Amino acid sequence: MTDAVVMGADALIHRRDAHERGVTDAEIRRLVATRRWIRLASGVYVPCEAYDAADEYRRHELRARAVLATASPDAVLSHVSAAVLHGLRPWNIPLDDVHIARNRPTGGRRRDGRVLHSASFREVDVADVGGTRVLSPAKTVTDLAATVPFDRAVAVGDQALRNGLVDLDEVRRAVDDMGSHPGRARAARAVRFMCERSDSVGESLSRARMVGEQLPVPLTQVDVFDEEGRWLARVDFLFPEHGVVGEFDGRIKYRRDGVATDDAENVVYREKLREDGLRHAGWVVVRWTWSDLSTPGVLAARLRGGFELAARGPGPVGRFTTGKLTDPVRGSQHRQQPLAL
Repeated sequence: MTDAVVMGADALIHRRDAHERGVTDAEIRRLVATRRWIRLASGVYVPCEAYDAADEYRRHELRARAVLATASPDAVLSHVSAAVLHGLRPWNIPLDDVHIARNRPTGGRRRDGRVLHSASFREVDVADVGGTRVLSPAKTVTDLAATVPFDRAVAVGDQALRNGLVDLDEVRRAVDDMGSHPGRARAARAVRFMCERSDSVGESLSRARMVGEQLPVPLTQVDVFDEEGRWLARVDFLFPEHGVVGEFDGRIKYRRDGVATDDAENVVYREKLREDGLRHAGWVVVRWTWSDLSTPGVLAARLRGGFELAARGPGPVGRFTTGKLTDPVRGSQHRQQPLAL
């Protein structure tokens, strides 16, 4: 008998399937005792090798599918568990518990590694992900936005938008459908600042920090051109009214600016040319790192210093364009905006 004989397409092994293949309960207990199989929920197992080789998100997915398989037929995966099933990688949201929801007004509880939510949802809010009932991407984003800190909600929402799982109109409608939910105002605030053009978790967190520090909300992922129409760079953030470019973490823009195959020395040189071009066009460039994001006040002080420096200069020239997050554009298909400072 091998694991593949009884393992389903989702890598899970159900006791009933094992029995149908002639595997007895005594053999199952021996497989668990010898760590050939790992028990994820009552009557649901996974081969040890598959579980050990999985990352934290895949492990959570396996546990979530196993827990739901033993839950009430009307239950669905929700919150962070639904996010993981939709292929999202939530930043700094604990994966210890599996979250499930049932459509009823009371009865929520936490027990044995699972959180049961009493929720209000319609069948149209339920998606089928590989045979597992999961709340829709829009409902998942708003549920998380109502329950996790602002920066984490913005980051997971940005990721869902960037991955094309949902659009902002759908998420806003999901907020409207929350009715008198106590977390509705909290969710609405997070949704207001979500952006499909955010290219990474670090950029999402940067924008969330700017909101928290009462800084202007910048444009995101902007193509900048000089006054003669030459493309200079795609920048992480642009504050056109202040003449400032913001760049998260200070590392080279390998993928976006096409320098991934160059050796380190050439990459650094090309990045210098990139920044020199921006400065020559009159932009003040402000950079920050992960460490700066984790230290309160650093990002705000750095950006405000950039605003002050730019205010003493002549201001930038040229134009910039914004659009969906794609490869850098050097033509005119995106919305173009001349500089009027």
